Formats: sequence, structure tokens, C-alpha cells
Amino acid sequence: MQFEATEISKNLIYVKKEFPFGKMYFLPEFVISEINYGVHLNWEKIEQLVEKIYSHYGMKCKIAYVSNKINSYSYEPNLWDDFYKKYDFIVASVSVCYSHINYVNATIEKQFSKKSIKRTDNIEESIEWVLNLKEFKL
Repeated sequence: MQFEATEISKNLIYVKKEFPFGKMYFLPEFVISEINYGVHLNWEKIEQLVEKIYSHYGMKCKIAYVSNKINSYSYEPNLWDDFYKKYDFIVASVSVCYSHINYVNATIEKQFSKKSIKRTDNIEESIEWVLNLKEFKL
């Protein structure tokens, strides 16, 4: 389910940013991505997302990342390794998986990530998990 179509979105403050390849929602402690159907998420697109994250949160931000996998798209899981070598602002990630193949892909992605990646089957559970991270309770 798209974030904006959820009941929980009505109770949260966020800024929506649109890209040719998807949408991002910027909330105080985390960002939600919704990549468009058929997109190949490559390093160039990731850098565009990071640029918007830095311009919104600042260069020293610490946020969580929610990947709301409402559409089928491709990416290279090994890019997580490159990402963490260059950037260190994500404290934890959640993959919202609406199909078995998304869950399998998120499991593979989890193997490449140096940070915690939770897998859920709904956006509401993902948001609750993020809001209860110890990093945001300090």
C-alpha cells in the first residue's frame, strides 16, 4: 500500500519529494522510498536520493530507511556495501514486502547490509518499529 494511502500517513508530518524513478517521504526520524515499477535502482539514482536526504536532514543526519516495495524493480544488492563505505547516516532499515519474491530479495539484501534490516509485510508495522528504535529514544 502506498504510504499516502495509509491511515497512519494522516497522523505524521512529512515532506514528499518526487523523482523520475520514484517518491520519497521525509519524516523527522526516517525516510520512506517508493520506487516506480520496472526501474533499475543503480548508483546514479542512489546518489540523487542521498543528495536530497542531505539537503533535507543535513550532512550529519542519522535516520532510518523504509523501503516500501509497492512496485517490482531491480537493484544490485552489493551496492549496499558501496553505500556503507561512502555514507554512514542510516541507523536501521525496513523492507516492506508485499510478495514472496520481495521477501526473498530483502533476505538477499540483508546479507549485504552492515546494518539491521527488518522485513515486514505492512507499512504501519514498519513505521512503528522505526519509531521505537533505541537510537530515537535518547
